[in-house]
Amino acid sequence: MNWKKTALVAGLGVTVGFLAKQQLDNYQTVTPEKALNNAKEAFKRKGPISGSWIYMKPEEVEKNGLLYDAYRGGITRNIDGENKQYEFYVDIDTGAVIGSVQTS
Repeated sequence: MNWKKTALVAGLGVTVGFLAKQQLDNYQTVTPEKALNNAKEAFKRKGPISGSWIYMKPEEVEKNGLLYDAYRGGITRNIDGENKQYEFYVDIDTGAVIGSVQTS
């Protein structure tokens, strides 16, 4: 009888763990590393990148009257021998770049 209870508890544990993993996968946000890769891919379309960075802590950003939780980061590109720096925001839910501005 004892092995039956153990098997039942183990089966319930596996089932609960599986369901919890599915729920987490559905609601998981984009990691800062993935957000940086998305931004780099977007900037690479217009030319090579020489440097990049991202803050690991999300911030609240307003864009066109909408509020987003976003990671803030930056990209450096060398254009005609001169370094140009851009700052960007990436939505933590979708991974989309929601805004960028040239800072120098």
